[in-house]
Amino acid sequence: MGVVTVITSGKGGVGKSTVSAGLGAALARRGRRVLLIDGDGGLPSLDLLLSFGENQVYDLADVVAGRASISQAIYPCPLLQGLWVMPAPSREEDLVSPEIMRQLLQVLSPYYDHILVDCPAGLGLGFRSAAAAAQRALIVATPDPISLRGARKAREALEQQGLSQMRLLVNRFSAASFRAQKAFQDLDAVIDAAGLQLIGVVPEDPLVSASASEGKLLPEKSAAGRAFARTAARLEGESIPLASLQTF
Repeated sequence: MGVVTVITSGKGGVGKSTVSAGLGAALARRGRRVLLIDGDGGLPSLDLLLSFGENQVYDLADVVAGRASISQAIYPCPLLQGLWVMPAPSREEDLVSPEIMRQLLQVLSPYYDHILVDCPAGLGLGFRSAAAAAQRALIVATPDPISLRGARKAREALEQQGLSQMRLLVNRFSAASFRAQKAFQDLDAVIDAAGLQLIGVVPEDPLVSASASEGKLLPEKSAAGRAFARTAARLEGESIPLASLQTF
């Protein structure tokens, strides 16, 4: 049975979708079967990030409405073997309920090693639906007070839904910017602000936005690509030390 992980943040603009794509690719490169579910109804992005948007006909809402089978709404990533995507509804009003999401993932999980659900911003219906069947959560935050407040709110909301296995992923980290803003003394203070155990740090990397704008996978040997590979290994139970933050 595949492990279902929701990737969320509480606050928008922290890079959840690029994290979902980068982590999904890293897991697929480890030989896993990985399904990404785009839960951001009205503002889908994984189709563009993973370069299959032109071939898309059906999405999650079509499955729920009976206009398509599940298999018709799942697309193989043309850039990497072992990675598939189920697109989000194009209209926010077509978001599925938490109960429907639980039923859907119960059907899908036997066919994949990992299912990653890219959660929309905020803590409304889209958040509750994306997290409904999750066994664990990665809460993404940038190292600034507003983002970390959102991470804490997301953690509290997930706890209310009964989810206990949660980890913090710090995204877009730059040692120079971190020192300059002086909001936190060190990474331990960032972790304390979120109230979560750390699973990884992804550096600020211009190749992330460049790859996203071109619909290409992040290069495996890029700084962010290596960080996703380390995080993927930790998700699968390996003990991998953090890279020196001074190199970011």
